[in-house]
Amino acid sequence: QVQLVESGGGLVQAGGSLRLSCAASGRTFSNYAMGWFRQPPGKEREFVAAINWSGGSKYYEDSVKGRFTISRDNTKNTVYLQMNSLKPEDTAVYYCAGARTFAVPKPADFGSWGQGTQVTVSS
Repeated sequence: QVQLVESGGGLVQAGGSLRLSCAASGRTFSNYAMGWFRQPPGKEREFVAAINWSGGSKYYEDSVKGRFTISRDNTKNTVYLQMNSLKPEDTAVYYCAGARTFAVPKPADFGSWGQGTQVTVSS
């Protein structure tokens, strides 16, 4: 499994921006589709965004489309989540995840997980 470490979380006012980073190590990063998930307080973990191994295909949960952008740099073994126009309902622990697949990643494909980073959006 690839090891994943997230960073970049914090406290931001509504309408603000944050960029999350996820550094990978231990396996060939470009063999993995990558994703971001989040777990709001008192709720189950949910899908946010995913990107295929090359960065050529991206997928978003409807509520973040147009506000969040997922990207990756395979030379730096890092995946990013740029979050703009943040809303209080975006408050959650954000997790980076890896899926060893070249196909469109399904939630069940994600077998490597980071420890999470807290994002808090104040109103």
